[in-house]
Amino acid sequence: MKISVLSKKLWCVHKQLLLLLTPLLFLPLLLTLPEKEGKCLYVVILMATFWCTEALPLAVTAMLPVCLFPTLGILPAKTVCPQYFIETNFLFFSGLVMASSIEEWGLHRRIALKVLSIVGVKPAWLILGMMITSSFLSMWLSNTATTAMMLPIANAILESLFGDLETLKQKCKSPEGHDSAVINGQTSLKLHSLPSEPSEKQTLSMDGMDAVEPTDMRTTEEIRSESQYQLKVWKGFLICIPYAASIGGTATLTGTAPNLILIGQLKSYFPDCDLINFGSWFAFAFPLMLVFLFLGWIWISFLYGGLNTRLCFAKHDHRAQAEARAIALIKEDYRKLGPMNFAEGAISFFFILFAVLLFTRDPKFVPGWSVFFKQGYVSDAVTGVIIVSILFFFPSQKPSLSWWFDPQAVNTPYVPLLSWKKAQDSVPWNIILLLGGGFAMAKACE
Repeated sequence: MKISVLSKKLWCVHKQLLLLLTPLLFLPLLLTLPEKEGKCLYVVILMATFWCTEALPLAVTAMLPVCLFPTLGILPAKTVCPQYFIETNFLFFSGLVMASSIEEWGLHRRIALKVLSIVGVKPAWLILGMMITSSFLSMWLSNTATTAMMLPIANAILESLFGDLETLKQKCKSPEGHDSAVINGQTSLKLHSLPSEPSEKQTLSMDGMDAVEPTDMRTTEEIRSESQYQLKVWKGFLICIPYAASIGGTATLTGTAPNLILIGQLKSYFPDCDLINFGSWFAFAFPLMLVFLFLGWIWISFLYGGLNTRLCFAKHDHRAQAEARAIALIKEDYRKLGPMNFAEGAISFFFILFAVLLFTRDPKFVPGWSVFFKQGYVSDAVTGVIIVSILFFFPSQKPSLSWWFDPQAVNTPYVPLLSWKKAQDSVPWNIILLLGGGFAMAKACE
C-alpha cells in the first residue's frame, strides 16, 4: 500500500488512535513516579492531550476527572464533583445569561449601529468602531458570546460596503466578469440565497440600494487591485472582533474565563482573602486594556489596509461612493430601530445595575454595600445571580393599570425579559464544564 494512501487512512481514524495510544504511551509515569503524584500527572497529561487534539469533545474531556480521579485513588468523588459548579462558575453563568437577554432583545445591534454611525465607515475607523463595541460588550459578557453576537452585524455591514464575499473573491481572480456585479459596494444580495431563518443580514435594511450605478470605466487591473484591497479590509474587519473581545475581556473579572479561574484558585488557597474583587481588578486592568486595544487597532489597520491618507482627506472615487452608501445604510437601520422600547430600556437598566453593584460591593478605598450583610457572606456571584434571576420574571412590556379595568383590552400572554428556554439554548454549558474540569484538575494537583 502506498504511503500516501496509508497516511490518509490513518488521518481518518487519528482521533480513535489518539484515544487508544495516549494512555498506553504515558503508562510509565505510573511506574516511575510516586504513586499519587504519578497518577495525577498521568490524568493531567491525558486531559491536556485530548484538549489540544480534540480527540474527545472538549466538555467530555473536562468531565474525565469525575471518573479518573476517584477510580485512581487521587481524590474522592465528593471532593471532585463540587468543583464543577463553585462560586466562580455562578458568576460566569450570570454573565452568559446576561448576554442571552441582550441578544434576545437586540440591544447589541443598537449599540453597534450607534457606534459605527459615529465613527464612520472608512476602513480604519470602521475597525476602531467595531473594536470599541466588541471590547465594551466583552468587559461584561463572555468573549465567546460577544464574538457570536457581533460577527453577523459585521458581515451585514461588509456586504453593504463591498458586496457579496463570493463575488468579491471572483473579482480578485477574474475581473473580466465585473460587468455582472456592482464594483465597490454591491449591496443587492440575492434573496433566494439567504437562509430561511431570519438573520442579521436580513434584518439590516437594503432599501434604497437598487438604484442603477454609473458605468465603471476602470481597467480590469484596477478592478482586481481594488477588489484585493477590499478583501484585505474584509479580513481585518472580521479579525478585529475576536481580538477586541479577548482584549476587552481582560478588563473585568466576568470578561473571560482565565480571570475567573484565578479568583477560584485564590479563594481555594486563601478563603478569607478578598483583596481581588471586581472593583480592584477593574482599576488595575482597565487602563492596560485601553493601551492594548489602541495598539491592536493600529496593528490590524496597518496589516489590512485601513491606515492611509483617506483617514484625513476626503476623496471622491468609487471607494468614497461605497462608503457613503454604507454609512447611509447604517444610519437608516439605526433609524428603523426606532426609539428604545421598554424591554431594551429594562435590559439596559439591569445591565448597568449589574456593573454598578459589582463595582460597589467592596471597592476597598471606601466601604461598599456588602457591609450591610454578614462579613464574607456576599460575593460577586451572589450579585450576578440576583440580577439575572430578576430577568426571568421582569415584564418585557410596560405594565398598565388600565389593562385591569378595561374589558376590551387584548389578553396577551405575560412575557418576561428572558425565558429559561432561551437561556438554555444560548448559554454554552460546555464552557462551564471546561471551567469545572480546570478547577478539578487544579484541586488534584494541589
